[in-house]
Amino acid sequence: MNTYLYIFLTMLFLGIGIGNVNAAGKYDNPDTLFVARDGTGEFRTVDEAIEVCRAFMDYHKVIFVKRGTYKEKLILPSWLQNIEICGEDRDQTIITYDDHANIRTAERPQGMGTFRTYTLKIEGNDITLKNITIENNSARLGQAVALHTEGDRLKFINCRFLGHQDTVYTGVANTRLYFKDCYIEGTTDFIFGPSTAWFEHCTIHCKANSYITAASTPKDVDYGYVFNDCTITAAPDVEKVYLGRPWRDYGYTLFMHCSLPRQIRPEGWHHWQKEREQTARYLEFENTGEGAGTGQRAAWSKQLTKKEASQVTLQNVLAGQATPFDINK
Repeated sequence: MNTYLYIFLTMLFLGIGIGNVNAAGKYDNPDTLFVARDGTGEFRTVDEAIEVCRAFMDYHKVIFVKRGTYKEKLILPSWLQNIEICGEDRDQTIITYDDHANIRTAERPQGMGTFRTYTLKIEGNDITLKNITIENNSARLGQAVALHTEGDRLKFINCRFLGHQDTVYTGVANTRLYFKDCYIEGTTDFIFGPSTAWFEHCTIHCKANSYITAASTPKDVDYGYVFNDCTITAAPDVEKVYLGRPWRDYGYTLFMHCSLPRQIRPEGWHHWQKEREQTARYLEFENTGEGAGTGQRAAWSKQLTKKEASQVTLQNVLAGQATPFDINK
């Protein structure tokens, strides 16, 4: 099948406007950029496409990424907004890098540290990722972030986030994130940070005996991590997993309507340090599965009542203080 016809049909299926094919065989919609590692697109790297995007756009621009493996360390800077990065195939469109915290350089002889290890860092607001894999494929030699977020109103639809320790870092308080139909895997604290994030119908895969989340929700922020209708899974050799531990005081994490496997420890949660069990907001509601039993849960965690749970809606959690977050936009 002709390459451009194939991309046309794929984009049509994904519901992305692509315009018409001109005499040179290129698409004339200026709001869609095409990336193909094999050279059949306008750009061979995602970074090249990002570089041509205008600052502070008030219209929606799509970067369509053809199947392939793109070894790139990317930043979507703060002056970019209203950009969607859409992969041709979630499992076969992969952006990958391999930094980890203990890599030593002349400038940083003690190691580069966790927060420089990202594969993709999103600083801008109103950014969407669809049908794509973001991976940190470093060896297990230290913390290694795949996705690092700092922007507000970020959406991740049908994406995969692959790594080991610290896979997804939600890095700024009072920013709002929405994950839907995503797959996230890791070993220790592999979803961590201060942002408010709603995870809808996601698969969370545990690769080691460790902790899934490490929220650092500020005291004055009502919601941290909410997992709704998610499925927690574990590798065959995993036996003991905690739902989370508070990276800072007042960490907030809620699992509701989720399927929890037998590997979830009976106490469910860990306080990390003794004083944090006095402030941690660790909650559950109507979970199912072998790991959902509440009889031995940590005394400082809480099972929500139906009335309390009725207030934890997508609208309330992502309401914010300023610009509305329309997940359907």
